[in-house]
Amino acid sequence: QVQMVESGGGSVQVGGSLRLSCSPSGGRMLSSSVWGWFRQAPGKDREFVALIRWRGGTPLYADSAKGRFVISSDKNTAYLQMFSLRPEDTAVYFCAVGSHYETSPRAFDTWGQGTQVTVVS
Repeated sequence: QVQMVESGGGSVQVGGSLRLSCSPSGGRMLSSSVWGWFRQAPGKDREFVALIRWRGGTPLYADSAKGRFVISSDKNTAYLQMFSLRPEDTAVYFCAVGSHYETSPRAFDTWGQGTQVTVVS
């Protein structure tokens, strides 16, 4: 079964930047039309961060990500470029693919294991 594989997480100081990447395991091409990024902090629900249609179009961002994060895609990889990171951005970040242009995690059916992002002051 295809899974997504995230990379690029780590520890960064407040105000720093990170770029997360996501590709399907084994290099398989996917036909899913929407790629999304979500995050989950300890003790909190998984929350939407950003999504993009694989064939282009206007990305969609959570309010917390607007102006600081940029989602993009290239061939079989999706990216989340994060700028001006804050301590509240600390979470495990998940990549997911689905067929619906929706922000609910339930709309996405293929997930990765997540990558930890820690923002320290």
